[in-house]
Amino acid sequence: MKHKILFAVAFLGIIAGLVSAYLYRQELPAHAPLAPTRDPYTEGIYAEGIVQSPLENGENINIYPEVGGTVTRIFVRDGQTVGKDAPLLAMDDSVQKEVVAEDGAKVGAAQAALVYQRHQLAILEKEVSIDPRTVSRMTLVNTRDNVLVAQKNLEVAISTHAVDEALLNKYVLRAPVPGPVLRVGAAVGSYISAQGVYGTYSQGMNPVVTMGMQSPYLQVQCYLDEILVPRLPPVTRMAAKMFIRGANNVSVPLQFVRIQPYVTPKIQLSDQRTEKVDVRVLPIIFRFKPPKGMNLFPGELVDVYIGAKP
Repeated sequence: MKHKILFAVAFLGIIAGLVSAYLYRQELPAHAPLAPTRDPYTEGIYAEGIVQSPLENGENINIYPEVGGTVTRIFVRDGQTVGKDAPLLAMDDSVQKEVVAEDGAKVGAAQAALVYQRHQLAILEKEVSIDPRTVSRMTLVNTRDNVLVAQKNLEVAISTHAVDEALLNKYVLRAPVPGPVLRVGAAVGSYISAQGVYGTYSQGMNPVVTMGMQSPYLQVQCYLDEILVPRLPPVTRMAAKMFIRGANNVSVPLQFVRIQPYVTPKIQLSDQRTEKVDVRVLPIIFRFKPPKGMNLFPGELVDVYIGAKP
């Protein structure tokens, strides 16, 4: 009986080996290669671009806190659209709350001191009105001066309380404009400061929150090689098309926005501020409506061809 079981197991193993060999020898068809982008213009010029949120100036809205502290709560998530002054995150403000409470106590003490000095002055003035000889002139002058000093002390206490209370509000980071939250760079428990938040992977200081503008449009900032700048057509005749990488030669028409008339070293696409380069580029900004049914996000690299209208 045991021999029959062994033969059956061996036979099943042989069958399984043959089936596996048949299945694994089949070659899966390779994916069709992506079609390279082609110049849609007769004499177009190429520029590499990066997709951005539409802004009148700058590239992105990078948000930094005015005070430093440990993050205790985050109110938003990546991709969420928020309104102006919406809270983004909160920092530990326990120490600052104690300072504000102490300032409030000092304001109360200053108010009480002013009330006391005014009361003393009122008594002296009443005595002087009855009999001027009962109170010396020096005493009356000193009491009046004490009232002025108490008044100034109260003003200083109120001002200090207002400043510290305004500083307390800085421990909640708020959105400066309405728009989408592109990236939250901090986590609960991490320390943030006016320099930003330490990036684990970049090993540098990054913005705490990055936001964009709320708009149906996106913009692409192109970097045209300085060698091609003389071939740039006039602004009135400028046309451009953007090709999305990995989208099989799908093009998107672009609308000219502006040229930044300052040629800079080409370091924008690598984020390396200390990179040694010998290529300088001219920034040109276009805008477009994102194509339906296609994923496209700020920070994505695209190919742009610039030509002249007929």
